[in-house]
Amino acid sequence: MTDFANISFAKAGRKPAGTAVVLVGEDLAVGKEARALGVADLVKRAAATAEFKGKPRATLDLIAPRGTHLDRILLVGTGRPGELAELDWIRLGGATMGALGKAGKATVIFERPDDGNPGKTAAADFALGMKLRAYSFDNYRPDTEEAPKRKAAADIVVAVDNPAAAKAAWVAQDAIADGVLMARDLINEPANVLGPVEFANRVKGLKKVGVEVEVLSESQMKKLGMRALLGVAQGSVRPPRLVIMRWNGGKAKDAPVAFVGKGVVFDSGGISIKPAGGMEDMKGDMGGAAAVTGLLYALGARKAKVNAVGVIGIVENMVDGNAQRPGDIVTAMTGRTIEIINTDAEGRLVLADAIAYTEERFKPKFIIDLATLTGAIIVALGHHQAGMFASDDKLAAALSAAGTATGELVWRMPLGKEYDKQIDSKFADVKNAGSRDGGAITAAHFIKRFVKDTPWVHLDIAGTALGSPQTEINRSWTSGWGVRLLDRLVADNYES
Repeated sequence: MTDFANISFAKAGRKPAGTAVVLVGEDLAVGKEARALGVADLVKRAAATAEFKGKPRATLDLIAPRGTHLDRILLVGTGRPGELAELDWIRLGGATMGALGKAGKATVIFERPDDGNPGKTAAADFALGMKLRAYSFDNYRPDTEEAPKRKAAADIVVAVDNPAAAKAAWVAQDAIADGVLMARDLINEPANVLGPVEFANRVKGLKKVGVEVEVLSESQMKKLGMRALLGVAQGSVRPPRLVIMRWNGGKAKDAPVAFVGKGVVFDSGGISIKPAGGMEDMKGDMGGAAAVTGLLYALGARKAKVNAVGVIGIVENMVDGNAQRPGDIVTAMTGRTIEIINTDAEGRLVLADAIAYTEERFKPKFIIDLATLTGAIIVALGHHQAGMFASDDKLAAALSAAGTATGELVWRMPLGKEYDKQIDSKFADVKNAGSRDGGAITAAHFIKRFVKDTPWVHLDIAGTALGSPQTEINRSWTSGWGVRLLDRLVADNYES
C-alpha cells in the first residue's frame, strides 16, 4: 500500500504552513483559530465575489493575501456545524483532500465554525476521509511524457485542541483506511500480475499485523472433496488456492465471526463465455476476497477484541480443453451434487466449498459471504447499494445499521421457496443456475443450500465493488467496498 497523504495531528494555534484549510459554516462564520489568523473578513469578501455560501463540502480556493506566510487559503463549507455526524466529517475530509489537489503541504484548522465541540473522533474521521480520497492506482503509469507525473504524498497537519485524543482515535481509523486501500489495490491489479498464487502470497503479508495465514493447495483441496471450487479452476493453467486468515483478539473460547470471499482473479465465463465488451473488468471478480483480506488486515492492525476468520477461494475461470462443460455434474465438499448449467455461474461454486469448509472447521457465530456474483443485482439496485440476503433477522439488522453508519449501504432482498425451486435439477441435487428472472435471488438460494445451521448473510457486491460511483472519498474504479461496513459491524456488536 502507498500512502498518498502523510497525516499528522498538532496542537491548535500553530503557524499554518503551505495551504491553510478553513472550515466555514453556512452563515460564513469561522472558528476562533481562523479568526485569530485574520481570515474572517477575507472569507466574507471572497464569498460575496465567488458566491460561496458555506454549503456542505463546497470549496473555494484563494491565493493568500500579500504579506502572509501562506501559499493558499482553502475554504471548505460545513453547512450547519451542529448537524455534522461521523459520516459527514469523513465526507468533508474527502472533499477537502480533493480540493487540495497538488498542494505539497497543508494545515487544517480543525474546528467547528460555531465554536462548538466537534466530538472526540471527528478529527480522525476527517483524516480518514482525506486518506481515502488521496488514493490513486498509478502502478503502471511511469513518469513519462505520455503519462502524468506521479505526485508525491501530501503532508497534512490537522491542528486540533486535543492532539493526543485525535492521535488515539486515528490509530483505528488509519488501520481501517489501510484495509480499504489494500482491497482497492488488489481489485485494481491486472489479472496477469495477480493470479491465485500471487494473491495468496500477498495475503501472507497480513502476518505483520498478527493475522495467522494458512494456504491450501490444489492437492489439499482435492483431499477435502472441494470439487465445486476445483471444477471452476480446471480450465486454467494457474492453480487455485484457498486462503485462511485468523485474527485471535478475543477470548480463547469464543467462537469466531467468519467472512468468506469469492476470489475469481479473472472470469472469462468459461465455455459459457462472456461477451467481449467489458470483459476487462473481470479482473475485479475477486472483489469479495479483496474485501475480506482488507477487513482482516484492519482487524489485526487495530487490535480488534474479537476472534475472526476470513476464508477466500481464489481461482481463475478460463477456457481450454480441460474446462468444465455445461451438463457436467460435480460433487461439493458437503457431498451434495451440482449440475453445471452455466460455467459463468462460477462464483457460487467457489463459495459453496469455501463456506462449507468454514462452517465445518471453525463453527463460527455467523458467516457473511461477499461476492461480485450477478449482473442481476446491478439491474435491481444499481451501484449504490449491495444486495443482502439473510437467514437471520438480527444479523441483517446489524448489517443495515453498519451500512447506514459507514455509507456502505445494503438492501435486503427476498428469499423464498418459490425461488429455491428454480434451482432444482433433474440429474443432481441442485443446478448452478436458474432462469434469468430473479437471478440474484436464485444465486443466493444456491449458496444457502451449502450452509447448515449457522446464521448466514450473502452480500452480492457486483454493483458496489466494481465501477464504483465517484464520491468525496473515492475516485478509483473500485472503492474497496465492504471493509468499513464489516469492520463497523464487528466493532459495534461483537468485540468484547
